[in-house]
Amino acid sequence: MTDSKSKPPMDELLEIMARLRGKGGCPWDRKQTHETLRPYVVEEAYELVEAIDGGVNEEVREELGDLLLQIVFHSQIASESSRFTFDDVARGINEKLIRRHPHVFGDTSAADENEALMNWERIKVETEGKRKKTDRHRQTPILHRALRLQDKAVSFGFDWEETGQLLEKLEEEIGEVRDALQGGDREQVVDEVGDLFFMVVNLARFLEIHPEDALERSITKFSNRFRSMEKMVQEDGQSMEKMGLEEMERYWVEAKKKEKG
Repeated sequence: MTDSKSKPPMDELLEIMARLRGKGGCPWDRKQTHETLRPYVVEEAYELVEAIDGGVNEEVREELGDLLLQIVFHSQIASESSRFTFDDVARGINEKLIRRHPHVFGDTSAADENEALMNWERIKVETEGKRKKTDRHRQTPILHRALRLQDKAVSFGFDWEETGQLLEKLEEEIGEVRDALQGGDREQVVDEVGDLFFMVVNLARFLEIHPEDALERSITKFSNRFRSMEKMVQEDGQSMEKMGLEEMERYWVEAKKKEKG
């Protein structure tokens, strides 16, 4: 390899990856396939999200590099069997960005970010809607998948007019869950609970709240309260396994008070 200072970092990264995969390279890297690398793609994406949440620039930079490595790794594997190269990947996303931003590169307009998103979703459906779909979305976080589906519908103007309408629909879905429980049909209960989840995501979207962010906050809150509850029970020499629901509820209320205090 030539002096790394004399070439763009991206070119150097591509050369490093080719050498790792080439004759005399790293045995582990040479053995990898698209399939064996799948877990690392998901892992690196989540680690990037955690770094962004942490707000430390150095960690975000590092995790972006790790995620970029996955893209380069997969591109190198594909290039070895002449399927596509990293340049093909970059060229494809360049074309997509230009195609889906006619208000920037074309002669249409977008008054705000919402209209820009509607343009993106509408063009996506118009240009790619006929592509045969598989179950490839199964690895996507399910709440985010529901949100993206709703965004697609909104891009065509299929949306609610006010929050009250969503709240009424939410109450209706709760009633349908109740009816399904009374009917005793397990499959119907599953369907109605699913509809309830979907409606909650819809409400969050309408209020400009990402459902995963909201749920994560609730999970963290519950976890902190439960740990506090366990600690208080232990300090009192009690055992939750031997405790009744009413007594546990008393500790739970106390844990909530301590959290707010």
